Amino acid sequence: MKHLEILLLEPFLKIKNHLKLALVVSVLLFQNSYGQKKIQHQKLIWYGYYNTLQLNPNWKRYSEIQERHFINPIAQHQLVFRANIERKLLNNWSTLLGMTLFLQSPQNLNSTSDLMVPELRPSVGFVNFERFGLLKMNHKYQMEARFFHNQVNGELTSGYTFSNFRFRYQLCFDYPLLRFDESDKIILKIKDELMLNIGSQIVKNTFDQNRIYLGLNYVITSKLAFEVGYMNWFQQQQNGTDYYDRNILRFSIFHIIS
Repeated sequence: MKHLEILLLEPFLKIKNHLKLALVVSVLLFQNSYGQKKIQHQKLIWYGYYNTLQLNPNWKRYSEIQERHFINPIAQHQLVFRANIERKLLNNWSTLLGMTLFLQSPQNLNSTSDLMVPELRPSVGFVNFERFGLLKMNHKYQMEARFFHNQVNGELTSGYTFSNFRFRYQLCFDYPLLRFDESDKIILKIKDELMLNIGSQIVKNTFDQNRIYLGLNYVITSKLAFEVGYMNWFQQQQNGTDYYDRNILRFSIFHIIS
């Protein structure tokens, strides 16, 4: 009998290239039509703390806190708490299992409501790491389920209701711009992430969003790093005709504990 890890990975190894092609085609089709849409522009700042706990050579626990707010005027947008367990598999593959608590404030800057709606997102995924000389590349495939807190007339009520599944694909590149004693000190990071909604309730917004990120990561020690970057977050609204185009400045701290 094959090892369980091989059985888990075989389907992803077989469809990896097909997924990449489908996602590229989806982005191209979307870009051809987006010039006809109504777009609302917003500016935000994100602050994040990311902690990695190295349990042993095969297991890691990731946790993070993100504060996201609008600027001009300053207003709360989102507060995020996320935790993942990573298990190293084989051939540079790992699997992830996680949960996210997501607190959503009104998307409209002119809203008079201060209601924060909780959302729970259990998720499962796979990550593939590749290296080409100094260039590091990874692919992240993730499926998450979205459960929104019930609300009536702008007030939270008891319980959560399942909304839909969402598939996420992220492509990342890391390249060291400055190195001392064979250790990376300043790293250029480039990321692109595409998200697609899946479910019976999804009618007009199968395409959910695309995020493009460019950042500089400064390695203070082997356990601590600081990062500043810019993200463009382009998101389709539920009506299928309107979009958010968000320009985001990000500040992040990365902390590793062995």
